[in-house]
Amino acid sequence: MKLTLNNLVLRTYQKESSLVKLCEKKLHAPCRYFKILKKSLDARDKSDIRWVYSVECSDRPEQKAEPVYERITKPAPKVVIAGAGPAGLFCALRLIAHGIKPIIVERGKAVEEREKDVDVFRTTGVLNTESNIQFGEGGAGTFSDGKLNTQTNSPLNREVLDTFVKFGAPEEVGYLGKPHIGSDNLKKVVANIRNYILNNGGEVRFLSKLDGIETKNGKLTAVKINGVREEADELVLAVGHSARDTFEMLLGAGLPVEQKEFAVGVRIEHLQSAISKAQFGSGYAALPPADYKLVSHASERAAFTFCMCPGGVVVPSASEEGGVVVNGMSNFARDGRNANSALVVQVKREDFKSEHPLAGVAFQRELERAAYTAAGGKYAAPVQLAGDFLADKESYYFGEVKPTYAPNTAFVPMQAIFPKTIVSALKCALPDMNGKLAGFGAYEAVLTGVESRTSSPIRILRGDNFETKIEGIYPCGEGCGYAGGITSAAADGLKTAIAIAKKYF
Repeated sequence: MKLTLNNLVLRTYQKESSLVKLCEKKLHAPCRYFKILKKSLDARDKSDIRWVYSVECSDRPEQKAEPVYERITKPAPKVVIAGAGPAGLFCALRLIAHGIKPIIVERGKAVEEREKDVDVFRTTGVLNTESNIQFGEGGAGTFSDGKLNTQTNSPLNREVLDTFVKFGAPEEVGYLGKPHIGSDNLKKVVANIRNYILNNGGEVRFLSKLDGIETKNGKLTAVKINGVREEADELVLAVGHSARDTFEMLLGAGLPVEQKEFAVGVRIEHLQSAISKAQFGSGYAALPPADYKLVSHASERAAFTFCMCPGGVVVPSASEEGGVVVNGMSNFARDGRNANSALVVQVKREDFKSEHPLAGVAFQRELERAAYTAAGGKYAAPVQLAGDFLADKESYYFGEVKPTYAPNTAFVPMQAIFPKTIVSALKCALPDMNGKLAGFGAYEAVLTGVESRTSSPIRILRGDNFETKIEGIYPCGEGCGYAGGITSAAADGLKTAIAIAKKYF
């Protein structure tokens, strides 16, 4: 007999093994198969915080079976995937399952070498413009918290989570209400996926940039990689949201590109202990580090927190010389002293002051260069205490909250960097959000700028068959405007692979 049991409750001091005993009572037999389907923390009542589970159990052992996908029947096409982020990697995995051996070209380095370049940038301020937090195997999300929760309802989301677990992510990624891999685990998972692709006939080429396409009669015929022409039947554009030179090339080649709205702002840091206490009460130390997600409509522009990293650090994320970009990162344990998240404001097309398809890129670049100049160069990041920002005062000291950004910081009023519309919205959002999460707007909370790469500033238009008006070219994932995080980007990669394979069934 197989049962699914929902809304099982454990107090924080109880062990998960007690769930098995409960299953045996329901089965009236020994439990030979037990699986947690979902686990979430209910902290609405701080005096009675509890874990809530959905589980599956049976008195018979479970027989695991690998999914079987339809294989192509026509001669296999030559498929080139530009980008080894989640969209590109998951696209490659599904193509292999359908009998197609793809070629991944990645402008950056393998994750092991990329990690060294990121560390050099953090410690010395020396930027490698082709191997950094934006470019390289695994995509920008590799140096993040590795969040896998998503607001999309794609049926492929479950496959994405199961695949991450298959390639080395912690098992709880498959059932936590708010799953995260952590940057430390994600690097290992990415390497395991790459090795699987190689062992199953695919190719992965690093330091290989897509810099041209050729078409004939409205159909792709060839690509140029590092200036070298190669014939290709299908091209997947999984290029990431920071591939600005690639956007320019594709626009020049005639692909339909349009502006897309996004958000910009700062990273805000607090003590993790303060956030956990505010969320869980005095018993916070016995619980995982708390997170939060806040939205404010206190001004005409919506403001919200994004990519919250419990126990994490603020990291330098520039990919171009002369610009400062910040992002957040945390490892699986989330055991750092500070919590950080993006605190960002909606940007509208009217802010771009141009109808050019890449005007959003220019808007981002202007903020990043303003931050670089205001902080004195050498990739120091501008910082300001939240209380001083609200009072229009310059900061000159740090309190208990010390910034985690490296290589360096400089006290700079955020008003000197952002347009008035962004400043005004942030000023309204901080006290409003403080009312929703005590201490969020604390005077000594640290603001670090600029958070400008929240999502792609463009969308490359595609049809229902996932192709552009040029046959054989498939815009995919976050960089092309079709996803908003690791899980949704990976799912879009799967959908794109399915669309390609259908042409050859």
